[in-house]
This record gives sequence, C-alpha cells and structure tokens, in this order.
Amino acid sequence: MNRKLQTLLILAVAILAGIGGYLANRSGETAPSTQTRQVPAQAIDALLALTLPDTDERPQALEQWRGKVIVANFWATWCPPCRKEIPDFAAASQALADQPVQFVGISVDSLEKVRAFDDEFKVPYPLLIAGPDVLTLAAEFGNDARALPFTVIIDRDGKARHIKLGTLKRDELESKIRALLAS
Repeated sequence: MNRKLQTLLILAVAILAGIGGYLANRSGETAPSTQTRQVPAQAIDALLALTLPDTDERPQALEQWRGKVIVANFWATWCPPCRKEIPDFAAASQALADQPVQFVGISVDSLEKVRAFDDEFKVPYPLLIAGPDVLTLAAEFGNDARALPFTVIIDRDGKARHIKLGTLKRDELESKIRALLAS
C-alpha cells in the first residue's frame, strides 16, 4: 500500500472514530456494562497482551499491571471528548495513587502529538501509542462503532467490570474503582 493511501485510510478511521465518540458523548450512549454483557476472556487477554511504546518509546506491556485494577482508556489528541475527560482521569489517578490501581491511556495517535499533549497536560500515568488497528480490540469489548473515548476497567482478578463509551467524570470513575477495591 502506498504512503498516500495509507495516510488517507488512517485519516478516515480517525475521523470516523472522532465522529462516533462525539455522537456517543452527546447522546449519553454507553457500551453495555459487564453486568448485562459477558466480555469474552480472549478480549481481556488480548488487551493485557498488548505491548505498546510509551512517550519515551519504551515498550510497556499491559500484562505488567495484572493484579491491579486497570483503567484502560482509549483516546486521541484530536478527540474533543477525550481531551475533556483526561484531566478527570489524571485527578482520579493522583487521588488513588496509593491504591493497587493502574491508569493507562491507549492513544490512537502519533508519538509527537501525544508527547505534545503530555507536555501540556502533565498526565501522571503512562500514555501508550497505538495505531487505529487497536480499535478492533475495542470492538471486542462492545464498542462496535470503534468510537472514542472508550474506557475498560478490569478488576484485580482480570475481569472487565465496567465499560464506557463516551466520557467518564471523575466522581463516577472513582466510585467504580473504589467499589472494585472494596470487594
């Protein structure tokens, strides 16, 4: 595939994901939670099997955080709802820093853009760089639109407990995590 066609394809996927995220956020639509929809174990295994570079270009395996509550947030710098929710995620991450919780941002974006975003917002958790193909994994969690932002919260036993398409506010996010920590 030539470079121009590849760039157009990536741009098309990015635009569709942004539109889907915007529409989902406006309508309040959410992906079904695991209380009403069983997430296949292979979807969780595939998420934890990811090894992606961080903003320092060091590979980070999500598997390293198994045994903690993992908050995996799929996002992009060009996604307005994503940009809106990340300060809440950062604040929740700092509030729960002494707990067995790991936040991780899985960005559908370029290294340079994510670095610039991190320089501006000082995100206190790892931001990993992925291509648009990572949204195929999001579809396995019920995000058929492959829209952003999209968050999966996995408990310490490795089960997906909360799935949300659209933005999560700090209080809702912390409430879900604290309930998992108490159980």
